[in-house]
Amino acid sequence: MVADMNFKRRIREVDSDVEATHHVATRSEPAGVEIGLNAAIVAVIDDEPVVLVIRSEAEPVGVDGLPFGPFSPVAHRTLESGLRAWVEEQTGLGLGYVEQLYTFGDRGRHAEPGDASPHVVSIGYLALTETGHAHDLAHGSWRSWYQYFPWEDWRRGRPEILAAEIEPRLKQWAQSPASRTAPQRPVPKEDRIRICFGIDGGAWDEEKVLDRFELLYEAGLIEEARRDGRDAGALWGSGLPRLGAPMKFDHRRVLATAIGRVRAKIKYRPVIFELMPDDFTLFELQKTVEAILGPHLHKQNFRRLVESAGLVEPTGEVKTQTGGRPAKLFRFRREVVLERPAPGVRVKAVRT
Repeated sequence: MVADMNFKRRIREVDSDVEATHHVATRSEPAGVEIGLNAAIVAVIDDEPVVLVIRSEAEPVGVDGLPFGPFSPVAHRTLESGLRAWVEEQTGLGLGYVEQLYTFGDRGRHAEPGDASPHVVSIGYLALTETGHAHDLAHGSWRSWYQYFPWEDWRRGRPEILAAEIEPRLKQWAQSPASRTAPQRPVPKEDRIRICFGIDGGAWDEEKVLDRFELLYEAGLIEEARRDGRDAGALWGSGLPRLGAPMKFDHRRVLATAIGRVRAKIKYRPVIFELMPDDFTLFELQKTVEAILGPHLHKQNFRRLVESAGLVEPTGEVKTQTGGRPAKLFRFRREVVLERPAPGVRVKAVRT
């Protein structure tokens, strides 16, 4: 009970510290810069891609956030060590695989004109953990990343939300005059929509998660655009449906970057095995790849690709709790990283 109270108190302190940097300041001196650390921690649980989110008592009901905290040059030797410390303190989870994603320095997402408060530059990280470690949480919750990006889930075919809600409104937005605060783009709206969402002859690219999110933000179609006071967000009125669950600050943007990164990286690096237990069936591996990429994969083609690429090797054991015939167990063949420069899962999606 004491530990839980201490955790909640510390989260409130972190929220207060970070949120204070996003409020309109009354000071006249120039704004400083503070460094924040964000972690998109990804796992696959029961064939569902999930991300670890936290929610403090100070936040409105229903607003999720990624584990985060300020970087302290006194307490933290490196940026990554600071991130690991914040994650362990806030969730109890010790991180394994971690890589830096991107530096998020867009002041416009949090500040008002004339804001003189310290400018927060957020360093985003991607972390991958396998199912066994994913259950070792003291605080926080695992949520499907498709709750935040429902248009990215192609496992049962083209998501209905695209044709029913997103595409008609994007086309309407493309015909509207640009607002006075809209950024200047070298590519017309119609072409950007076709490239990002694969309509009117375009092809869907599962890696363009951030591009699609940014386009929806610019068009004012997601809650963060209205919350941040974007002109486009006010054009739609109160009848606009919620396109995925919003997140605090720009955390959904960080998560979109993480999803795009891991979708791209599993094709040229064996990071998919960071999400797998030591022993697994090929069907379990396929379902994990499908969960990450979104679309369904051809079973036989997938198995031939994985085996011919030398990514796995049989353990000599079988798994009997499959609901059918016993299935052979495999393990990741680690020698593959020494044999060629890009040992990834180069799959071809089946889209319907």
